[in-house]
Amino acid sequence: MASKEASRTPAWSRLEPEGRSPPQNTYSVLLPTYNERENLPLIVWLLVKSFSESGFNYEIIIIDDGSPDGTRDVAEQLEKIYGSDKILLRPREKKLGLGTAYIHGMKHATGNYIIIMDADLSHHPKFIPEFIRKQKEGNFDIVSGTRYKGNGGVYGWDLKRKIIRHCCGLSVYVSPKFTCLEFGDESLRSSLEDVTWAGPVMGRGANFITQILLRPGASDLTGSFRLYKKEVLQKLIEKCVSKGYVFQMEMIVRARQLNYTIGEVPISFVDRVYGESKLGGNEIVSFLKGLLTLFATT
Repeated sequence: MASKEASRTPAWSRLEPEGRSPPQNTYSVLLPTYNERENLPLIVWLLVKSFSESGFNYEIIIIDDGSPDGTRDVAEQLEKIYGSDKILLRPREKKLGLGTAYIHGMKHATGNYIIIMDADLSHHPKFIPEFIRKQKEGNFDIVSGTRYKGNGGVYGWDLKRKIIRHCCGLSVYVSPKFTCLEFGDESLRSSLEDVTWAGPVMGRGANFITQILLRPGASDLTGSFRLYKKEVLQKLIEKCVSKGYVFQMEMIVRARQLNYTIGEVPISFVDRVYGESKLGGNEIVSFLKGLLTLFATT
């Protein structure tokens, strides 16, 4: 038991001389963007607010993939407003995929922890302090936001996203009268009727098969709101071969194969406030192909 506990103790706490404070962690937030001109100022403001109130060191790295809507111009203004030490714009000329966006962002990250999240306000930064607390509690390699445990939930999904959710075999529970987003003293609220959405027998069967075959060690395979130790994320990206929406699933599956530890924090996922979803028919087909590939190769 003692050796197990020691292995979960951060290396710096064992190596620092007595009486000297350990170095403070820095959290690098990677924000890949494409046509997020309206959402970007809000998500950045919420991130700055959350980190400022919690007192954690941070930086926000915006990786814009040649957005034609002027997202890059907005990011440049945000860099001036908050300072280039907190907001780093690292654009690319065109869309090159999520995995390569993370690689590109990590090249410029100074933090020893990496947070990935969507820039479209689907993920609220208020959960980040909970991620950090969870990571410290168990010295986890990864902390994943989960929509499918505890008081987590999904709100505002359209039919296409529900199809993806069915294919992944994940159940959705919508709790009553949920507050979607809070912006300081002003709130954008959505009061939902009492709705409990239970998947059909096929969905339950898919969930059972997914957990048995992949044994992912996590309840939310496709979520993209996570905290990683930097070296862990680098290793996982090297191992992953998937593209598109199955990429996040493979990250968790590979993490299990490499014996990385995963903690989970229930989160509320809210469908985007501004702009259009980038999920189309081609992405659904690609997702299904990728899922079958994972079944066959893991």
